[in-house]
Amino acid sequence: MNQPDTLFQTRYGDAAARAPAAWSPVIEHLLGHRSVRAYLPDPVSEDELVAIVAAAQSAASSSNLQAWSVVAVRDPATRAALAECAGGQAHVRDAPLQLVWLADLARLEHLALANERPSAALDYLEMFLVGVIDAALAAQNAAAAAESLGLATVYIGGMRNQPERVAELLRLPSKVVAVFGMCVGRPDPAQPAEIKPRPPQSVVLHHETYTPLPAQDEGIAAYNGAMAQFYERQNMKVHGTWAVHSAKRVAGPESLSGRDRLVEALHNRGFTLK
Repeated sequence: MNQPDTLFQTRYGDAAARAPAAWSPVIEHLLGHRSVRAYLPDPVSEDELVAIVAAAQSAASSSNLQAWSVVAVRDPATRAALAECAGGQAHVRDAPLQLVWLADLARLEHLALANERPSAALDYLEMFLVGVIDAALAAQNAAAAAESLGLATVYIGGMRNQPERVAELLRLPSKVVAVFGMCVGRPDPAQPAEIKPRPPQSVVLHHETYTPLPAQDEGIAAYNGAMAQFYERQNMKVHGTWAVHSAKRVAGPESLSGRDRLVEALHNRGFTLK
């Protein structure tokens, strides 16, 4: 079995899957991604951080507004406090570097003021989305770059659990909010992470028009099976299928880990969201 086929089978949890003829080292690198939650204490060097951020800055940015920033947090006390904000996730505390990715409209407001220009557009939802999208694009470039250096990452959506507290810890100005965090460090070989399967392309790839939802059911059933095997291999005590687990996560505001008040928190952070 060649490496592309092996990666394709692992990524989709399907022993019959075969990689496409179109292939490259970049595709191979991306298919090998895994979320890592166990890290060695070894620090991430300043050179590594500079290279990672350069890769992040090479991502596309809407209208080249660069409406994002990132805070590199190495201080153990701050990482521990961020871990509590994120629901007590130990890897946020233990990873030697936490990158907190920000939707940042404060810089654009500052530029407008410095040039005696109005900035009323910053009050609209569109501009907040620009900041979120810019941050996400930059972060994904950063994750791929970090992994190319032998580092590992995991995204931390829990930074949105307590946005005001995160802002306080990081001294964020108004119109800046944490979108998510990212643990970065060297993976602990004693606790290896596995590549998590993804749904078949029949579930997410639509040709010309959106595939009717019932036609996706076969692919979802296959994914339920692949994830059941993943849960078992990882000794994860997940009750029910991937579909049931996902449904539980959208059941109501109580399942949002405090993020049901995100609009209120964004208003508190200076985002009007007209």
